[in-house]
Amino acid sequence: MALLDSDDVLPEQALFWVAHEINQHPDVDLIYSDEDKVNEAGIRFDPYFKPDWNPALMLSQNHFNHLGVYRLSLVKEVGGFREGLEGSQDWDLVLRCSEKTTLERIRHIPRILYHWRAIPGSAALESSAKPYAWTAGKRAIEEHLERMGTPGIANRALVGCHHQVSYLSKGIFPTVRIIIPSRCKLSVLKPCLESILCRSTYPHFEILLVVNGIQDAVLEQAEYLDGISVDPRVKILVYKDQPFNYSRLNNWAIAQSGSSILCLMNDDTEVITDDWLEKLVTRLQIPGVAAVGSMLLYPDNRIQHAGVILGLGGVAGHQFVGLPNGHGGYFGRAGLEQDLSCVTAACMVVQRKAFDSIGGFNENLAIAFNDVDLCIRLRKSGWRIIWTPEAKLFHHESASVGAHNSPERSSIFQAEVALMRELWGGILDADPFFNPNLSLNSSNHDLAFPPRVSKLP
Repeated sequence: MALLDSDDVLPEQALFWVAHEINQHPDVDLIYSDEDKVNEAGIRFDPYFKPDWNPALMLSQNHFNHLGVYRLSLVKEVGGFREGLEGSQDWDLVLRCSEKTTLERIRHIPRILYHWRAIPGSAALESSAKPYAWTAGKRAIEEHLERMGTPGIANRALVGCHHQVSYLSKGIFPTVRIIIPSRCKLSVLKPCLESILCRSTYPHFEILLVVNGIQDAVLEQAEYLDGISVDPRVKILVYKDQPFNYSRLNNWAIAQSGSSILCLMNDDTEVITDDWLEKLVTRLQIPGVAAVGSMLLYPDNRIQHAGVILGLGGVAGHQFVGLPNGHGGYFGRAGLEQDLSCVTAACMVVQRKAFDSIGGFNENLAIAFNDVDLCIRLRKSGWRIIWTPEAKLFHHESASVGAHNSPERSSIFQAEVALMRELWGGILDADPFFNPNLSLNSSNHDLAFPPRVSKLP
């Protein structure tokens, strides 16, 4: 069953590609395609090249929408359309259908198979044209969350006419161990620790500050560490002087932690939202979620991290770098919660059982891409990874240990690039949350030329 508005247009090849997908995957329950818009003059514009099925993004925007194809027996099983959700009845339908199927039976065709008519007064041209649709969407989302056992409130997102879910905590606040390896550059470390200790409203956390024993030889650093360790929420872990290896230090520190939830954090970050840790931890309570990343901003309020795209720049890169905070980016994705293949460990919460199950960080990746490798292995093990804009921090990128690709580290960086390509080349070239019609040479979801999708089956 395919849904089509009366004034929209299907390209002549649309049903061919749908039939081809069904032939390739006969057990498929839901299929959707990319889409664009067409005006009164017949001019096509504004193509939306979508990610593969993205459960978190589906709670902010209905990216399934056009062209959406449903197995008829599944539609009947869930009771079809419901009255009272006009304007978002298809969103409500696909959410209910998704509850009765599996990820493998939801397929995305990365081709434009739908032209959405954009005329004055239409939602295609003006997203605010039908305010009742937003209210119906809110109801569809909240009732879906209730059925899934993860209740939350769908508020207005900060970008576009979209939604942002705030999950309810259920009053559960497990102790979080915040792991911070540091070179003790006090100009960045002090603001980082003070922001965590003074601003965080989360009730149960402990900072494990991982430092080189050589710091004791520097009087100012030694005095600061002695002073900060008086706080019962701070524990200093001292390791013997050795070349910096981020992966090894984290594994060593985590081995000394008994917490079920870890927060991996750089010492050049600063807390912006007081409830940042609550926002991250509540998402770990969603079944199947192993890790959650935050919105990181440069000190001038531009985006530093809104999620990581595999293959971007060769191995992996941050999307929407440099856009102003609050800018929606490509179809809102710079400001909407979403599933991703990777988030940065500059601020990431992760379930200890998931971390341990894959053997922690790969210590062959001392400086770069260790978080990318970790996230790839988590997802290969069946876990989800979520990025949320609800938790915000500043990030003085590489201010503490220097840039990964700095001249003095160039050889290490290039070796780690080669290792990542050797380990994960095929996966790096096919991020399910990044459309093959988009460029791997741009962080802003610009169009690829040529696209990485064949013209023929």
